Amino acid sequence: MSLTTLGLELPTDPRWVDIAGMNIGEILIDHAWCEQKAASSCISLIVMYTDKVELVEVLTPIVAEEWGHFQRVLKELRKRNIRLGRQRKDEYVNELRSRLRRSIGDQHEQMMDNLLINALIEARSCERFKLLSEHIADESLRKFYRELMISEAGHYRTFIELAETYLPASRVRERWKEFLAVEADIMATMDVRADRMH
Repeated sequence: MSLTTLGLELPTDPRWVDIAGMNIGEILIDHAWCEQKAASSCISLIVMYTDKVELVEVLTPIVAEEWGHFQRVLKELRKRNIRLGRQRKDEYVNELRSRLRRSIGDQHEQMMDNLLINALIEARSCERFKLLSEHIADESLRKFYRELMISEAGHYRTFIELAETYLPASRVRERWKEFLAVEADIMATMDVRADRMH
């Protein structure tokens, strides 16, 4: 899976995977919370848009899948005798939301932005799972991250396709390009963190 396949404009700084590999306990803790937040985000979308039948039907199994991933990461933490600890602030996601989410406007446009933010987070997470699956020393974790990468590879497209269900595809693509440019700028300016999945 390449950066092009995921639609991202800027690859992860190559230093990240080396630093992550040396701090895998911290990465697993942050990853657990990322999976929990992914499930919660899908639940929030379902609650916000209960009248969108296809959205509810598509996102409901993703909630279960993300929660299953949360449980799997907890299992990896237990194997290493690492406590989950408190939820961490996700600077990457907060920056995406502050720069891309609309405060006012058409309900469908707001829904599109919410879906595309989720698509971006999924795409970047998948790229990082791929890096971990290829480069970290722990063989069992390489396999673990490969399985998660495969499982989540299609999620980002699912969010884009949902947006295209309710808005013209040309409008969604136009907005997606704007999102990709902003995400690349965020990635270029953020510090490389040893204790964060993003």
